[in-house]
Amino acid sequence: MTSNFTTFPTQPDLLHLILGAVLFITLVMLMVVARRKSPPNAEASQVQTEVVVPAPAPAPAPAPEFKAATPDAALQLLALLQQNARLIDFFQEDLKGFSDADVGAAARVVHEGGKKTLKDYFRLEPIRSESEESRVTLTAGFNAAEVRLTGNVTGQAPFTGTLIHRGWKAAEVRLPKIAEGHDVSVIAAAEVEL
Repeated sequence: MTSNFTTFPTQPDLLHLILGAVLFITLVMLMVVARRKSPPNAEASQVQTEVVVPAPAPAPAPAPEFKAATPDAALQLLALLQQNARLIDFFQEDLKGFSDADVGAAARVVHEGGKKTLKDYFRLEPIRSESEESRVTLTAGFNAAEVRLTGNVTGQAPFTGTLIHRGWKAAEVRLPKIAEGHDVSVIAAAEVEL
């Protein structure tokens, strides 16, 4: 069996859908945790003065500080995806004994439930407004956190290339509030039928 890794699939298959879902969920969890930990903006007071002070020599750039991420929001999102899409059940299942049709049917449940979860708890917007496969030019100072350059990257902006993916940004997060004392590590309670 030979594989050609230089072409893109024209239709998504199950493996790519699953990989895309895992990547998307991971990115959303990271964004939620990062947004939750960011401090609120403090209002800057405006004071005018006539004293002219010579500017000091620029200090060396401080080393970036890393914040410890709390898992609460990520675990909450994982619980919502389990509740609505049975995501963990799907990933924990050994799919070797199932037919492609059975796996496809299960993937449809995961897809529909995951889509509902995203719609209910997030407002997502594309980062770029252009159509995919269109030519775009990135000027100097483009936001490297929002646009990732791939391929033969040399020189400095402006860069002109083909938009492969528009990207996604969380414009709003509406996760439910967590009750005091709630154990977020319990993603889905065990069920016992009597």
